[in-house]
Amino acid sequence: MELDLGSNTARLVIFDILEGGYFVTVDEMREAVRLGDTEHDGSLKATRVLQAISSVKTFKKMCAVNKVDNIIAVATAAVRCARNQRTFLNEMFSATGVRFKVVTEEEEATLVYQGVINSMDIPKGLIMEIGGGSTKFVYYNRRNILNTAVLPIGAVNLTEMFVNKDKKPEECSADMEKYFKDLVTQFEWLKDIDPDTQLIGVGGSFRNLARIVRKITRYPLDMVHNYNIAVSDFYAIYDTLKVLDNDKKAKIKGISTVRADVFPSALSAIKAFVDYMGFTKIVTSGAGIREGILFNYTVPSTLEKPIGDVLGHSLLTCVNHMNCSVSHADQVFNLSLQLFKQLRVLHKFPRMYLKVLRIAAYLGETGRMIKFYNNPKHASYYILNSNLYGISHRDLVLAAYVSDYYNKEESNWNEWSKYREYNIISDEDVAAVSKLAVILRLAQAFDTSKSNAITEINCDVLGDSVIMKTEINGDASLEMKQASLVVWDFRKVYRKNLEII
Repeated sequence: MELDLGSNTARLVIFDILEGGYFVTVDEMREAVRLGDTEHDGSLKATRVLQAISSVKTFKKMCAVNKVDNIIAVATAAVRCARNQRTFLNEMFSATGVRFKVVTEEEEATLVYQGVINSMDIPKGLIMEIGGGSTKFVYYNRRNILNTAVLPIGAVNLTEMFVNKDKKPEECSADMEKYFKDLVTQFEWLKDIDPDTQLIGVGGSFRNLARIVRKITRYPLDMVHNYNIAVSDFYAIYDTLKVLDNDKKAKIKGISTVRADVFPSALSAIKAFVDYMGFTKIVTSGAGIREGILFNYTVPSTLEKPIGDVLGHSLLTCVNHMNCSVSHADQVFNLSLQLFKQLRVLHKFPRMYLKVLRIAAYLGETGRMIKFYNNPKHASYYILNSNLYGISHRDLVLAAYVSDYYNKEESNWNEWSKYREYNIISDEDVAAVSKLAVILRLAQAFDTSKSNAITEINCDVLGDSVIMKTEINGDASLEMKQASLVVWDFRKVYRKNLEII
């Protein structure tokens, strides 16, 4: 279990640790504590301390229900800067039995980076994480940190400093923008970042922003991680929110009730930074400091070096969590890869489609673990809601499409058309799905007995026919029987006769 005590919110996330260095989220809770709302001398307010202790006690009850056997508790900016830090930590431990580690600015920035770099496949990134009492920046390239910076200003203290009842909301926002921009200009290295660098938004404010944009645009996927926000959409939301009072803000779908009053202040900081840097889009990350801590805990090597294959690690997390056979998943993808290469003269697909095939191959068996009947449909649903790391929303949709292609009724196709309407997938992608689905079905058939009976595949394209030669190790009668059932679909899709020998 990981417990994060921030300046605005206390958050509990319960994880199930799997063998092999994998973890999955089991449950979570969050409560507003507003520790960043301090006394004039910088001490934590007594009322806020009591609220924090009450929240941690509630979290401990949740831990007991879930039979948690290890608690990792960290405190960030508000506690780090508090004059009465030691008194607070002692009081918290005495009341709850939970001992918090106060992370330094450098440690916090590194943990945020580790959460992002082990969950996203973005070669060059500038991470911006807005908390209640601080804002972190991490610039990396080729999976190496180049620069970091921490501002002791977050959504809570921005609100305290600039929100004034005697001023119009838009005037307060303008003051925050100017103040934040002046702070950012002190970091000279920001002027020299690579033009290909992508802005990655981390933290509750960015997650709320992503939810609002998805609601407004009716985006068909309920997914924060790797969601792309056009800066033009951000501007439209910011211009709307900054003039509203708190009651109206709280009623907007997507805004967390524990964040409604400070959310516009976070948006002012984002606006100032985006304008200063000239970014045209924001990529939101669902992973941050908590995931960074868990990656370090379950995969200690990430303390020195990030996970090399983000998608592969995420896929194996799903396979292990669903109690599927890893060796079978490996073999289905191995055979899919061979078929993809052998049939390239016919399908002419670029390598980027291999990611789609990889997801469908590894997670194809998850449907059977839910229910045998209609298992391709269950696998498709699982993939679409898996929140896989290291993959785009497009590839996730296509993989789900491939998994259930031959089991869809005519009425279901309307459901998939929405992904084309939102330009998540193209007409070219839809046309490619049927050919990838045939490759997947053949690969699954070629390991029916889960014994690696078929080790290698070679294809000869001769006129109107494809001769598929298999190298066999042991009894492959089940495999050949199941593969024969795909011959008709192969002929229909590739417009070639198929002979398997």
